[in-house]
Amino acid sequence: MQTLMQLREEPQRGLPPPRRKYFSPSVLIGIIVVIISLVVLLPGPGVLRSAKAAQQGPNLDCVLIVPANPLSSQGLATPYQLTAANPQNGPCNESNIKQTAFVEGAIFDPANGTISVYDPLVIDQGTQPAIVPTPPVLPANAIVALWFGSNGNTLVLQGTDAMAVVSGNCVNGGAGTIFGQFSYCNAPAFFQAVYGALTAGHLSSIPPALGMGMDGLPCPSIRDFGIVDQDQSDNVTTQYLVTASGQTAQYTTANLQALAGAQALLNGSDNRVVTRVDGAVGCHPWTVTDLADPVQKLTALPLNEIDAQVWQNEPVALIPNDDPMVLLNGQPNLNKLNAYRQGVGQPLATDQSQPNTMAYCANLLAIAPKRLQIDQMYTQQALSPDLAVATNLFTFLAQRFVTTWGKNGLNCQGILHIASPVNVQMDKAGVTTAATVNLAGAAQPANGKNQPANGTTTDENNN
Repeated sequence: MQTLMQLREEPQRGLPPPRRKYFSPSVLIGIIVVIISLVVLLPGPGVLRSAKAAQQGPNLDCVLIVPANPLSSQGLATPYQLTAANPQNGPCNESNIKQTAFVEGAIFDPANGTISVYDPLVIDQGTQPAIVPTPPVLPANAIVALWFGSNGNTLVLQGTDAMAVVSGNCVNGGAGTIFGQFSYCNAPAFFQAVYGALTAGHLSSIPPALGMGMDGLPCPSIRDFGIVDQDQSDNVTTQYLVTASGQTAQYTTANLQALAGAQALLNGSDNRVVTRVDGAVGCHPWTVTDLADPVQKLTALPLNEIDAQVWQNEPVALIPNDDPMVLLNGQPNLNKLNAYRQGVGQPLATDQSQPNTMAYCANLLAIAPKRLQIDQMYTQQALSPDLAVATNLFTFLAQRFVTTWGKNGLNCQGILHIASPVNVQMDKAGVTTAATVNLAGAAQPANGKNQPANGTTTDENNN
């Protein structure tokens, strides 16, 4: 039931350049006749576009259609609809794990200070869910917020009517550009209410202390430099059920029983990484009641952020200037950065000196490799969040660090002029199968060579 559906993208096939030839009139007439015959027999342009899109792999730029009144009980229960931003690049299908979009909701009851969650469903545009969601019973004056994640490249929110996105206070980006995979609705109001109740002592859903793991380290939070990457705090922990026919349903106890053989669709998120590391080292994420299924309790992005706000010790990882999701035309932008921080309940930056990427990289270097090494005995036994990326949780975290450290991430190597202390090996399919952590090499220049030394650890997996 927990199997993660995997779809591999086929390589794009290029067409050879056309060649110019010259023909006699009689040959040309014959060719014209053949061409006319082919025009009659060939499929129409729509079919040709679909074939080309299939050849190039899945379309990773999708649109999520927001229902009317998304913060209401009926709005939460109305399925969001997934479609392609540009249909000529191929369709977007919720059952395709490379395109799947996710919605996560949280509800704050100001009367008794409790938090609950409800995950709205996503379906393909023009289809029906496998099981229709039941509207949740919301407390009076409830403050509802939503967060969105995607396994594709970009996800743009679009309302079913002109007021859907506006009424939900939805934010898809800042400074005229989108964040990418991430967006939210009414999140600043939610965090303001929760933090206010916490300060006043009126919050009944108290964020639990992080605790201590089997590794002898504090349990990780979403703002721990042992967890974060180049775009921290993105995406959600929502999961859905998908049937063999491609229909989706909420992940509830009743739906699991009714949809025998259905599989889970998961969002590859930083928040899910926290729960995976928690499980590996014997920690437990904060969970609250699921209004779609009162039998179960769920974790969620806002819970992780609130817990970190209260309990994460210094240094605290907050979104830096060079996070790819907050750049504008490849450059840091304070307005876009703060728009993102508002959506995840982080303190706003007053100027660009505060979210300094160099300091972020220095803290990452000081903390992440050491934790990666210490936790290896636990994480190498844990399942990878994405088997198409890495063979286990240890190699996944190692690959994640290497990407963050390099020029396609935060470019910490270029900023600090220090080579990555983590090195990975990949198989022919690009899956990370082994990793080496060299703490002694962390202080070496980026143009130097990391030499094996005391403190080196490695994981080999030839599967």
